[in-house]
Amino acid sequence: MTAAHATARRAQLFDQLVDLLLSEGFAHLTLDDISARLRCSKSTLYTLAGSKEQLVRAATVHFFRGATDRVEAAIVGVDGFGNRLTAYLTAVGDALQPASRQFMNDLAAFPPAREIYEQNTAFAAKRVQALIDDGAAAGEVRSVHAAFVADVAASTMARIQSREISERTGLDDSQAYAELAALLTTGISGHQAPS
Repeated sequence: MTAAHATARRAQLFDQLVDLLLSEGFAHLTLDDISARLRCSKSTLYTLAGSKEQLVRAATVHFFRGATDRVEAAIVGVDGFGNRLTAYLTAVGDALQPASRQFMNDLAAFPPAREIYEQNTAFAAKRVQALIDDGAAAGEVRSVHAAFVADVAASTMARIQSREISERTGLDDSQAYAELAALLTTGISGHQAPS
């Protein structure tokens, strides 16, 4: 086996691992289960990471890195505050679609992976704040405290990602992100209503 073939096989195996964990979660899976499901040896898994915990963390990093890249790509060339914020939050919802409820539950219960999730949410909140700041600079957003609005968005995003919004409202993640985008764009776009 050539080095290029081995590298391609490892990349393919890692993608299959990510897909498995996203669709089924990971708390219940042992390394034996994972190797059987991926049709590889445990020693092959150890070429990806040194333990199940490291595999899960690496898969989580990979998932969120790819999600961030797809979300950022979705707003390239989109003009206007409302359109950009809507595109951004819709893309966040779309990027999270592959993550099953079980994956998100397991993620919340496993500190090394939860830390990645929390960092991703914090990054998204900063990105929302930057979009609001850009909208304010362009005169498309009324005077608001951008950090506060971004914090409200981050709190809602965490509730969406933890599936709390779905349980309380029946909205799926994509719908919830679309509603958040509508709420934010309507709430802070344009001029203040007369008092």
